[in-house]
This record gives sequence, C-alpha cells and structure tokens, in this order.
Amino acid sequence: MPKLLLATSNPGKTREYRLLLNGLGYEITTLADEGITKVVTESRNSYEQNARLKAITYAKLSQLLTLADDSGLEVDALKGRPGIKSARFAGKAATDADRVSLLLARLDAVPWEKRTARFKCVIAVATPEGQFQTSCGECHGLIALEAKGRNGFGYDPVFFLPEKGKTLAELPLKTKNQISHRARASHKARQILQQLQIQSARQII
Repeated sequence: MPKLLLATSNPGKTREYRLLLNGLGYEITTLADEGITKVVTESRNSYEQNARLKAITYAKLSQLLTLADDSGLEVDALKGRPGIKSARFAGKAATDADRVSLLLARLDAVPWEKRTARFKCVIAVATPEGQFQTSCGECHGLIALEAKGRNGFGYDPVFFLPEKGKTLAELPLKTKNQISHRARASHKARQILQQLQIQSARQII
C-alpha cells in the first residue's frame, strides 16, 4: 500500500484528514512518523501558495506523495482578517483559546447580523518530482458571541452555523466532516489521489 504523507503537525487536522481520506488505499503517515523535524514557514501571500510550498517541500524531502493545506478564518467586520494569518493572529506562542479570546474582543461591539465570516481551505497534493494539484473549499457562518463546544480545534468554538444552530465545536466530528471547509476541499483531493493511484497502476503494468 503506497504511503501518503500528511504535512501537518496539528493533531486536530491529522485526526480529521485520517477520516476524510479513509478508504482510498493509502497508508496515512505523518511528519512525526517519518522523523521529519523541518518546519516550513507559511511565508507566502495566499492559502494556495502556502499549501503548495509545504506540499512540494515535504514531498521532495520525504520522497513520498504529500498532502498539505493552508486554511484561515475571514471575518467581514475585520475586512477579511485574520485570513492567512489566522494561526498567528494572537502571536506565535498563542493557544487556540488566546486566538478565540482576541477575536471576540475585536468583535465586541459588532452586532450579530454583521458578524458574518467564512472558513477557507486549500489543499495541495504534490509528488516527489514536484508535480502538484490543488483543491479548495469554503464554509460560511457567523462569529458567535461566546465560545461553545468542546469538539474541533482552532476557531471552531466561535464559528456558528445558522442552518445547524450550533458552532462547529458543538457538532460531532462525523457531521463536521460533511460540511466543513476542509471536508469540501478534501472531496476533490480524494479524486486527485484516486487518479494518481490509477496512473501509478498503469505505469506498473
């Protein structure tokens, strides 16, 4: 069974991707599993560029087919921020709770109807030879007035979904993996990975 490297050290993402990519016929491995300690800084100006940079770098380093992503939360009342700086919104050493607290403080005077926001995710799949393909997904909602729920990670406790009447962190992981930005980007990524398997099988034949 061919290996697929998940280029993330985020345990929440790893857990979700293992479920989202289940059944594809790949052995899912991680940076830690492969003993890779190199950190690729998300220094580019877009989700796609950051995802592509990580996927290509780790694919060449590991010599494995690699999946990387970059995602962020865009809040309309903050003119699209924190965006690609979502993970660094409250500083490099900040926790998820720190970032959520800062976000709620910034939106303290913003009325409910103007707290619209979206999660965006871009996935890049790269081969050791440097070839890559990307997919993207979005999830729209509002920023809640307070954090609720213990599931998920990041900004999930304050990302409210009107159609569900709950935040992402209040939903079971199975439900989240049907509607989240990462789930929607993964749908196309699965097609990319399936096609790569078909191509590999043809080359062997």
